[in-house]
Amino acid sequence: MTGRVIVITGGSRGIGAATARAAARLGYAVCINYLKDRAAAEAVANEIHIGGGKAIIVQADIGSEPQVAGLFGTVDRELGRCDALVNNAATLEAQMRLESMDAARLQRVFTTNISGPFLCSKEAVRRMSRRHGGEGGAIVNVSSGAARFGSPGEYIDYAASKGAVETLTVGLAKEVAEEGIRVNAVQPGFIYTDLHAKGGEPGRVDRVKVSVPMQRGGRPEEVAAAILWLLSDEASYVTGSILTVSGGR
Repeated sequence: MTGRVIVITGGSRGIGAATARAAARLGYAVCINYLKDRAAAEAVANEIHIGGGKAIIVQADIGSEPQVAGLFGTVDRELGRCDALVNNAATLEAQMRLESMDAARLQRVFTTNISGPFLCSKEAVRRMSRRHGGEGGAIVNVSSGAARFGSPGEYIDYAASKGAVETLTVGLAKEVAEEGIRVNAVQPGFIYTDLHAKGGEPGRVDRVKVSVPMQRGGRPEEVAAAILWLLSDEASYVTGSILTVSGGR
């Protein structure tokens, strides 16, 4: 696998950072995309460098078409052709019911969580597709169990955005299957990441883990392992699939 190039959006923390570290151990050259926290992105890149791997950090708002084009252009110049993309970056806002949400909030959530994966996948397909002279590749979208359960009373906007990500996964997989590109998704359950704090409840996983058959929350590394399997040659006949990583929930 040595020599392959992977782009990970939102790669500075949580599932993205765990995926970056795991990918580097497998020999990928890693692009760690981040939005604001340069120090966190640099910390992940430094860990990879210390381990003998190759990594760059690139700031870009994935909801911006020009910035996404710039992100992939930087990867082209500094690492080479993109072989793998992990659409991990996502956002959510304070827990509330629908009647308290305004259009500005919906726009912010949907721009990052829906437009972002679409725009990044577009750039990846342009580089991977045999139709465009590429050599194939793989895309993994990070969804959420919220797409199945809806997150009532908390953030149904986030849940709806993840439902859109799963529809993108299925549709794009069929669209580019003959062009050498596999597209899959992981659907994590309750995972210990900083995203819960952004929603206003840092300890949310500990509150809700009683609903998980395994009676515990998941670790980012457990989701990263599923992502790397879907990207690997071992999953060569897997496309358009949603892999649930939720402790049985």
